[in-house]
Formats: sequence, C-alpha cells, structure tokens
Amino acid sequence: MEGSKLQPGITGEATTQVTAEMTANRIASGVVEVYATPMMIALMEKAAAEAVQPHLAAGQSTVGTLVNITHIAATPVGQTVKAKAELLEVDGRRLIFAVTAYDEMERIGEGRHERFIIDDDRFLNRVARKGAQKLKED
Repeated sequence: MEGSKLQPGITGEATTQVTAEMTANRIASGVVEVYATPMMIALMEKAAAEAVQPHLAAGQSTVGTLVNITHIAATPVGQTVKAKAELLEVDGRRLIFAVTAYDEMERIGEGRHERFIIDDDRFLNRVARKGAQKLKED
C-alpha cells in the first residue's frame, strides 16, 4: 500500500540563511528587505517533503497541494531560519503536516501543509503530455 510506512509523528527540518535574494522586495512579494513569505513557505514544504521521503517506496515522492500559513514575524537578512514539519495525518496518499518556522530570535511562521504521494514516472509523463498538448495548440 502506498505510504504504508508513514505514521503520524514523523518529523523533518530544513534550514537556510536569509540572503538578499530571499527578501520580499527581490522576489516581488512585497517592498521591504525582509525574509519573504513565499521563501518561508518553500522552506516549510522542504521540511515536510524531506520528513517523509525516506519512508516512501522507490519511485515515489510527494507534491505540495495546500498551504495555510501565517507569517507572524519579520526576519532580517543574515539570520538563520529553521522550518519544522510534523506529520499529523495519513489519509491514503494525502498527508497533513503541522509546520513552523523560527529565526534566531522567535517563531516567525506556523500553519498546516498538505502533500500527496505521487508515482514519479506517472506524474512526469502526465506533465509531459500537458506540455506537448500546449505546443500543438500554439
């Protein structure tokens, strides 16, 4: 069964140091030079994906499908940010995580994240067909 080794309680972490390229003004998600919300969410997704990857069958991975995140504090360039993910629920191929992020001073974000287990080859073949269809239309 897909994801049969997956049990609630599995955790993962991902860490990054904030650079100017990760700020809201650089990625067009705002005008100030602080760690951008989309970058924080990406780090949270990375923590969740890496938490479960070792427990999946060969040729499987996960894709993010839903985020419900609150960015509660700003982080300046130069600080380290750590994201943590905990698997809360396994519903077939659907995985629900609690995610949090901290900079060197405080909690900066929190929420829920959903991922789905995919068969890599089937998924990539479907994407390739979609791309080929678009080329035909152009």
